[in-house]
Amino acid sequence: MNDNQSIGVFDSGYGGLTVFKSIASKLPQYNYIYFGDNARTPYGDHSFETIYQYTLECVEWLFAQGCPLVILACNTASAKALRNIQQNVLPFKYPDRRVLGVIRPTAEIVGDFTLSKHVGVMGTRGTVNSESYLMEINKFFPEISVSQQSCPMWVPLIENNEHIAAGADYFVKKYIDELLAKDNQIDCIVLACTHYPLLVPKIKTILPDHINLLGQDDIVADSLALYLENHPEMTHRIARENKTIFFTSGDAQVFDTQASVFFGERVVSRHVALKASTR
Repeated sequence: MNDNQSIGVFDSGYGGLTVFKSIASKLPQYNYIYFGDNARTPYGDHSFETIYQYTLECVEWLFAQGCPLVILACNTASAKALRNIQQNVLPFKYPDRRVLGVIRPTAEIVGDFTLSKHVGVMGTRGTVNSESYLMEINKFFPEISVSQQSCPMWVPLIENNEHIAAGADYFVKKYIDELLAKDNQIDCIVLACTHYPLLVPKIKTILPDHINLLGQDDIVADSLALYLENHPEMTHRIARENKTIFFTSGDAQVFDTQASVFFGERVVSRHVALKASTR
């Protein structure tokens, strides 16, 4: 049966567009709906319960648009809401729908990128405090030592278009130095926020050459491709018209300007009002 539906991609704002760009490039044949909850971003400093409620509301909105599969292209939402949604909501309320995140696909392969078995994780306070990467990496690679570093200034720099300015160098170096001071054997760093790919050029000028930098965009796209290959019953429900619709809970004109930077091409979105779209 072909239900002529779309894959939903959700983020608290713009960062998920770096993941969606890779997904759309690798799997261009499918229809997509991207939704950014910009009216309530950033999620990183909110409580567990608030992030869960915001994420669930956005997932249910995408379900209402006909998406049988939703990707949480947001590390904070994946860390603080995904498991609860998968275990306590989907089986009872949406048994024919699926929600996937960005943490597990990264954790599954990180062992391929470290020889020293010492890995660093850089993310928002919410992601770091959740310890989701520590737990997920330990499931697959219990021998790996993981050190974490929160980077509270990186997202504001990126969303205010200051990430390419010279002033951003201080904060890029500051957090990298703080991470490496925790463990000088780190030879792989996971960028555990979908905003951070925009800082990669600066990060690479500071990072020692022997350290692998692991982004999530291609990892998540490859993981989704494998999931669809292994679940033909889901694949058959998704339309293959190469169409994408963008939505935001914030101002559409502002979203379009910023989103085009993250997505790498012109974005035209539609505004949608959620039940409680103010923080």
